[in-house]
Amino acid sequence: MTKRIVLKFLLLLMVTAPLTGCIFIEEDSLIVGSRNNTESIILSNIMGQLIEAEADIEVIYKENLGGSNVVWTAMLNDKIDVIPDYTGTIVINYYQETAGDADETLASTKELVAADGITALESFGFNNTYTLALDEDEAEKLDLVTFSDFAAVSEGFILGAVFEFIDRPDGLPGFQDEYALEFQDVKGMDHGMMYRSINAEEVDVINSYTTDGQLQMYNLRVLEDDQNYFPPYHALPLVRTEILKEYPELEDVLLQLAEKIDEPTMQAMNAKVDNEGQMVEVVAEEFLQQAGLIE
Repeated sequence: MTKRIVLKFLLLLMVTAPLTGCIFIEEDSLIVGSRNNTESIILSNIMGQLIEAEADIEVIYKENLGGSNVVWTAMLNDKIDVIPDYTGTIVINYYQETAGDADETLASTKELVAADGITALESFGFNNTYTLALDEDEAEKLDLVTFSDFAAVSEGFILGAVFEFIDRPDGLPGFQDEYALEFQDVKGMDHGMMYRSINAEEVDVINSYTTDGQLQMYNLRVLEDDQNYFPPYHALPLVRTEILKEYPELEDVLLQLAEKIDEPTMQAMNAKVDNEGQMVEVVAEEFLQQAGLIE
């Protein structure tokens, strides 16, 4: 093969590559997307496997797409059809509205996304909110139990936080104002790096999530949000309304997951992937079998 032919072939690949995802999508198929974290990918696989088991629809996974805003934009632009998301994130981060209690935030979520052609179904059953975690021995020595306790000593601590938390309106800026927190430094990093960083003493405290599997692996104390700054973040399926019209059976299929996953169950699934190295697909299938949703 001459150099000219090789170059033409490579150019053809470059032009057609972005289209291949569309060319080979079957007619009876839908795209399930997820963020770039373990929990989102597990939930996507749980939904996808249940859809394939209960409805005659092929599921195509678009996993690890990025942070919440990236996945949300893809949903709004009809690039993906089904995602897991969180009520507080939707109300505050996407729509800049005020959250209430769990029921009020869920009702607001449903109303807000409906105006953009998206249907929010019922919660999976767990609330995955932000928290702070630090070394248990250090917390015991300083008698730290709540965020307010920590505020009194925060200026001596280096915070390790996911990039998204640092910038989100429901993240670090408002959190610091609410509790008058002053950190020695703030280091942005990917979610998976936070636990390795605090274990290596590169940071002193991290903004973990209450369902993180790594909390079972490291000797960390999770502090209490004593002023209830963070809103409810109940996880739930979002589906493009157009897709529900095309496949009306999808709603009943996904409603089978309502209130089926509590915080300990979600944390245990995250731990199986992050701590034990189990495959996401296997963990999702195991959950569905144990819940009696598939054979």
